[in-house]
Amino acid sequence: MVSGKVVIKNPTGLHLRPAGLFCKTAMQYKSKITVHKELRHEEITANAKSVLSVLGACIKSGDEIEIICEGEDEAEALKAMLQLVMDGLGE
Repeated sequence: MVSGKVVIKNPTGLHLRPAGLFCKTAMQYKSKITVHKELRHEEITANAKSVLSVLGACIKSGDEIEIICEGEDEAEALKAMLQLVMDGLGE
């Protein structure tokens, strides 16, 4: 298992278009990929390969998320997912 934290930079957060790109990228890997977000009084975990799960996490601009990858290609998956978010999710 590998994980990394990153801050959402794009101004609109993970709305439908960037969430779709995020999930499409996650689906290219065999590893299980989850997104973890901590709020003041709760923790949210979402399946990075499910658009509905990612949208349900309500990830906004400025939020710090942790991307967790588990599986045979976990290192490459984590690197790609972190880079995607750092590049602004296509926006």
